[in-house]
Amino acid sequence: MIFGFNTDIKHEDTVYHVQSEAREAEQLLQTQVFVRGRCIGKRAVPYAAGGSGENDQDKEKRLRDLHREMLDSIRDGKVDAMFDKRDTPETLAAEKELDVEWINAHSVHESGSLSMKIRVTDGGATVEGARLTLRFARTDAAPYYAQVLTDSKGNAEMNIQVEQSALADSSVLVQANFAGRTATRKFQLRAAL
Repeated sequence: MIFGFNTDIKHEDTVYHVQSEAREAEQLLQTQVFVRGRCIGKRAVPYAAGGSGENDQDKEKRLRDLHREMLDSIRDGKVDAMFDKRDTPETLAAEKELDVEWINAHSVHESGSLSMKIRVTDGGATVEGARLTLRFARTDAAPYYAQVLTDSKGNAEMNIQVEQSALADSSVLVQANFAGRTATRKFQLRAAL
């Protein structure tokens, strides 16, 4: 099994979320870069399954190197040079891909709880029955986990009882699973202004 990597990195005034994973169905090692939940580009390299002599440890090392190269390119202000050239915003929007959107991100705390309304789409079409796994992490307590399925409109809602003051410096990781594919998004919470 090959483990993926997730890193948040800030360059100038932008926070980039870099996600690297092995896409076994396509035999690819892929790194995607997100800004505020939107994929801005990605880089993928193929690997051969089976008889190439490359084991999972070798693939994981290659994936780690690809992830590190993307982080270095962000630090150097040259992230665009790392993206596969076909990955313009227009082609990314047209590509059929699982996506996770936090649709109430502007107002997340109501009645003493963190309220997350999530929509899952596949190539722009809503997805019924996607399994969402949520990990709420904060500095002063153990992580909280929850799971829920999307409804017929691709929506799901999760609520966690927590004081609003505890949201500062907390994060939420949401992973959607559907038809053997996954999409993961990390959202950094901050104190209300």
